[in-house]
Amino acid sequence: MAVKDLITEQRFLEDVERGIRDANLEVIHQRLSPITMENLMPFATSVARLRARYLEAAFKFSEKSTSDSLEDDEIEELRRHRMAFEEARDAFEALRHAISRGYVELGED
Repeated sequence: MAVKDLITEQRFLEDVERGIRDANLEVIHQRLSPITMENLMPFATSVARLRARYLEAAFKFSEKSTSDSLEDDEIEELRRHRMAFEEARDAFEALRHAISRGYVELGED
């Protein structure tokens, strides 16, 4: 690829990144208030609670030494805890990504 083509490609990709950032800024700013430690920590605490419930459920089932397998309802309960935790964790990671990319406004406490 020629140098001119590489420069053109690089400029195009920079324009794409700028467009993505602008779109995210516009859309996210319409839905979220500025992020502060005050409004972020309850979210982080909720994720921690869901993680704790999931781990607690896993340990509860692991303590059942009398049988080798879990009942279907026990597996379903563990699955519900895992899914709730994973959804919350993924949402928190999406927020962290948005913060690191400058997609959200940061406020002051």
